[in-house]
Amino acid sequence: MRTTGYVAHAARTELVPFEFERRELRAHDVALEVLYSGVCHSDIHQVREEWGPSLFPMVPGHEIIGVVSAVGSQVSKFRVGERIGVGVFVDSCRRCEHCLAGLEQFCDEGMTPTYNGYERDGVTLTLGGYSRHFVVDENYAVRVPESLDPAGAAPLLCAGITLYSPLRHWAAGPGSRVAIIGLGGLGHMGVQFAHALGAETTVFSHSAAKAGDAAALGADHFVDTSDPATLRSHAARYDLIINATSADIDLNPYLKLLAVDGTLVIVGISGIPVSVKQQHLLVGRRSLAGSQIGGVAELQEMIDFCAHHDITAQVEVIDARDINHAWDRTVASDVKYRFVIDGSTL
Repeated sequence: MRTTGYVAHAARTELVPFEFERRELRAHDVALEVLYSGVCHSDIHQVREEWGPSLFPMVPGHEIIGVVSAVGSQVSKFRVGERIGVGVFVDSCRRCEHCLAGLEQFCDEGMTPTYNGYERDGVTLTLGGYSRHFVVDENYAVRVPESLDPAGAAPLLCAGITLYSPLRHWAAGPGSRVAIIGLGGLGHMGVQFAHALGAETTVFSHSAAKAGDAAALGADHFVDTSDPATLRSHAARYDLIINATSADIDLNPYLKLLAVDGTLVIVGISGIPVSVKQQHLLVGRRSLAGSQIGGVAELQEMIDFCAHHDITAQVEVIDARDINHAWDRTVASDVKYRFVIDGSTL
């Protein structure tokens, strides 16, 4: 299948139009016409090699909403015309204990990333969702209900599941007190999920101007962290704190805010090593943890949860021609709260 998209031909270069081929449909493959492709900050990190060496040419994009245009001979999960989504990975070994448990993101052999990686053959580069068409094995896509706005649903495939998974794993719900650090692309999803799950929800942000947005998204409380002394009045209060910012922040003041057996979970990656004082963990039997997206089953669960509670990302839809400018604005935090590319412009 011949298609078009946007590519970085080398590290730290701008994205430019690109024509390339998708594979022919295998028995369990589905082809989709891309409706919307979300812009994730990790796209920028990888093209700019801020997380280490990358593979080029790179077509980024792992927040994909599309309509099935063709199916392989043995596909049973989807039909032509259905709306589906593809997230951060497109394959895994399918036989290790984690894959069999529906935790494909922790595949022993490594999940196959939607881009900046190799297919299971170890030779073919994966090319992502900044493209007009996409091909994926049916087992690594999810059904997207028609009730969800497709543009707002695109970031659910990464930003959404990145917050939903830890909230579910650490049992956020009625009676629990949850705090989200940062009200950006990730954080604004976490607030909506925590609220919908029934948790008492607090936002920590250094930008007082975001207090109104936090309340509108469902936050019960907003804490302006521009004055560090403000945090002291929140000591030993929270059952779960999720760091949803990629900024290099000192986690020690936030560890002191955890209640007994509370957990601080890192989902935003700064790229800077974290240093914590051990006594903050010993006091109150606190935990510092990390979380990485979710498996296919949990991804579908999250999409269905969003449809039930009418949750989508707040997005700014852009023409593909504006992608480089959008990346600059993303780095400058000049977006509420995610950019999404209109697939028809690809």
